[in-house]
Amino acid sequence: MSESTTRPKALIVLSSARLLPLSQPANTEISTGFFLVELAAVMAAFDKTHDFILATPDGRPPQLDINGMALNFQAAAGLGLATARITLQSKVKHLSPQQLREKNPGLLERRNDELALAHRLLGRLPVSQPLPKTDEEAVAIRDEVVAGFDALPPREYLSLPQLIERHRDPADTFTLSDVDFVHMPGGHAPMVDFHDNPWMGELLNTLREENVPISLICHAPIALTSAKYRVDADGKATINPDHAFKGAHITTVPKYGERMMLATQYPKVPGERTRLTYYVDVALKDAGYDVSLTLNPSAPKTVWDEDHILLTGNGPQAVDEQADRLAEILRERTNAAHATRR
Repeated sequence: MSESTTRPKALIVLSSARLLPLSQPANTEISTGFFLVELAAVMAAFDKTHDFILATPDGRPPQLDINGMALNFQAAAGLGLATARITLQSKVKHLSPQQLREKNPGLLERRNDELALAHRLLGRLPVSQPLPKTDEEAVAIRDEVVAGFDALPPREYLSLPQLIERHRDPADTFTLSDVDFVHMPGGHAPMVDFHDNPWMGELLNTLREENVPISLICHAPIALTSAKYRVDADGKATINPDHAFKGAHITTVPKYGERMMLATQYPKVPGERTRLTYYVDVALKDAGYDVSLTLNPSAPKTVWDEDHILLTGNGPQAVDEQADRLAEILRERTNAAHATRR
């Protein structure tokens, strides 16, 4: 992690999970990763002003989910309409992948821009395997995407224990108090290693103590199930049922949206009843959070809980709104700090 610049820092925490277990079919795992669209909009918004510290729970590079590269996911707030249009173009009109790109130039341009940004900022990454229900146009570009990332040098990804240990070390110049914000993108991968993770809990609580805004989108809010944990200097984890995040107002991907995906989209195992081991919104409600959802699973929604300095969004449809809101939050905090010093 370079610390040679004086630009402000932002922390990016990604899942490094490669496989998502399913409860049905039994003993089944599907290839998974993070959604680039849920990261790129935020990094693009702050690329000219901030340096990014990259981290994953275990320090391994994250895996890009090829499913998140489907053109409809690039539509942000227009996700529902883009999905309907591209489904008509591909399933009814039987357009080829190349024809789909020609019919959707704005979405293609955004995807290309996001890949260029990822190449520059994220380094060499693995890419998830295509699934039987992976979008055909996304499958068609996978080899090119893999080759692009394989040609890059690796970047350093700190583990969560490393982040905490460096923050606690008085001899280390790094401190989480110097981080302007943290952002964590979704995709299904966070369900594996953000959930019920003591080091994630220690990170979240430390960030809150240091008054750092926390931005979570789509499946990434599952990290909040870890907020009950603290980890001491000896690495011993303890649980506090009445932790500082309990009762926070948040949003995330809804169960009914997830069930739609499991019935027809890329997680679906053909010919089998397909179920996850748990649903993110249900797990968060059970953990004591105030979860607000949209009736339309493709409608964008963000929630800013100022008391808990916590910004959440419900999926790729909300990422532009979330990036704008995060920038607004930082401006407001900067203006308030300047006013206090006068």
